[in-house]
Order: sequence, then C-alpha cells, then structure tokens
Amino acid sequence: MTVPKKVLLFGELLARYTTPGHERFVQAQQLHVTFTGGEANAGLVLADLGHEAHVLSAVPDHAIGQACINYMRRFGLHTEHVLRRAASRLGILYVELGAAHRASQVIYDRKDSAFARLVRGDIDWATVLQGMDWLHFTGTAPALSTELAQLTIEGCRVAKSLGVPVSCDISYRSALWSLEEASRVMQEIVPMLDVLIVNEEHARQLLDVQTQESLGADLFSINRYHAPMEQLAQRYNLSHVVFTVRSGDTSDETNIASAIWNRGTSVISRRYDIRVVDRIGAGDAFSGALIAGLLEGKSHSELIEFATAASCLKHSVPGDFGHCTRAEITALESGRSAGRVAR
Repeated sequence: MTVPKKVLLFGELLARYTTPGHERFVQAQQLHVTFTGGEANAGLVLADLGHEAHVLSAVPDHAIGQACINYMRRFGLHTEHVLRRAASRLGILYVELGAAHRASQVIYDRKDSAFARLVRGDIDWATVLQGMDWLHFTGTAPALSTELAQLTIEGCRVAKSLGVPVSCDISYRSALWSLEEASRVMQEIVPMLDVLIVNEEHARQLLDVQTQESLGADLFSINRYHAPMEQLAQRYNLSHVVFTVRSGDTSDETNIASAIWNRGTSVISRRYDIRVVDRIGAGDAFSGALIAGLLEGKSHSELIEFATAASCLKHSVPGDFGHCTRAEITALESGRSAGRVAR
C-alpha cells in the first residue's frame, strides 16, 4: 500500500472554455466549461495515485471562484490554501482542439486575475510548507508578473531552508512572457530546484545549454540527451534532470518519450505512438506521476516509464485532468494491450 505524501502545488487556477468537438472559435455556438491549472492537473494525478495534493492559489471571492474550488474538491484536491480575493476575476483558457494538419489553439485571458495579482507578503511560505513533502510549480506561475516571479523565488528559498524538495516543469509559453524574461527568471529559479523538467528546445533557449539536435542523433535515443542533461545538473546542482520528447506532424497523432538523468546515469523511456483525443495537460500528468514515483522511491527506469505511461494515457482523456488509475498506468508501462474491453 502507498504511504500518502503531501505535495504543495503552486499555480493559477483557471476556467477552461472549449469549443465542441473540433469546431473553430469563429463557428462555435457554445463552449464547454471546466476548471484547470497546470499545477492542479499534476495534483489530480497525485491524488489518483493515493497522495495528498494541496493547491496553493487564489480565486475571486464570488460564485465562479467557488465553482472552481468545488471542481477541484470533487476530484480529491485539497483547497485549504486557496486564497479568496474580493474584486478580482478568474483567469480563462480558451481551447480549440485541432484535427489532422490544423493545430490546436489556446487563447489566454489571464491579466489581472486573482492569482496574477498576488504579491510578496500574500503567502506565508513557512506556514503553508509546514508538513509538506514536496513543492511543485510550472513556469507559468512566475510568468504572470514580476511580483509573482519574486513570490515564486521566495517560496523556493523557504522550501530549501526547510528541506522540502522542489520541482518545476519550465512549460515556457510565449503568450505569457518573452524568451529574455523567462531566461532571466528561470536561471535564478533553477539553482534552487531539486528536479527540473524541460524539453530540449527550452533547455537551449532559456538555460543556455548546448543541445545536440544538430548532430543528427535519433530523437528517441538517450545518446542525444545524456550530455545536455548532465550539463544542466552540474551547472545548477540538480539531483534529477528530465527531458520530455515529442514528435509528430498532425494534431491527431503524436509520438512521446522522456529521458531522466540522476547521479551521472541516464535512461530513456519507451516510445509511445498515440492517437490523440486531447493532449492539453499531458505534461502535467507526466509531472504528477513523476513526483509520485520519486516520493515512492522508484528506480530510474521504473520512474521514467511510469511517468511517461501516465502522460500517454492523458492523451486519451478530454479536458486537462489526466484521470487514470495506478493499475492502468502499470498495465500500459508493462506492455499489456488496451485493445480489448476491460470487463
């Protein structure tokens, strides 16, 4: 039986408005509403795997904010650290799911949200981190304002002083901040991390690491990723570096894998060739399963296979939340087919 661990997830909560089916924004007559947030998405997977996921965020102090909190609670997320803010709004994520050679589109409406308006002093980090076993956030948290960047840095420092491990999925979004801004802030944050999750492109653009994509190494070969992951680990004193890998030419199909470095050794997961239902949130599902595996003491190869299988399964679930069970993840990573009806 899994011994539950407590994970604090710092990030924005948003409403997600999605067009029906694969309709374009310009033709849709209605939108489907759910609630989301990169860190909450990771927390959902942690909760499904038997751990305690505690969301640290802010929502408006009105019915829409309460609806968001209710949605999080419905799926087992703890919301006692979600601040209520008067005279504020909930950020919005508009999603148009692509098809064939038409890419999916995301439009953000996050300016002046309850979370985006947080400043230093709004969070008592020592109190909220008390009793926590892990702190996780994505790069979208410090991207929303200069004050939030400083608040995130403050949280990392307090976590470090308390001995709480910290992980971050860089998740760079050009709609939120420039490469220059992101590089400056992330190079200040990364030395305070224990676990870094990033892709090859963002490692090169934001963290100044020499990647090997130009050398012609196979995209799904560990030979391509060992050296840059080791560079990152040594430069920023990280215990684990993880690269996520994705390829594909259409919205309906994609190929994924991931690689991990720890203490001088690195391994890569199996490659999954996926027929996509909804890929948004797949990286967050990966992060949630990765954190769970680290807290449970999984070996390198077990850890990376477990997290990648969880990410693969998320592609089959509509919405941002990657609803899946430990048994489903374990079955997939062990190679058991999902082609038959489970009954």
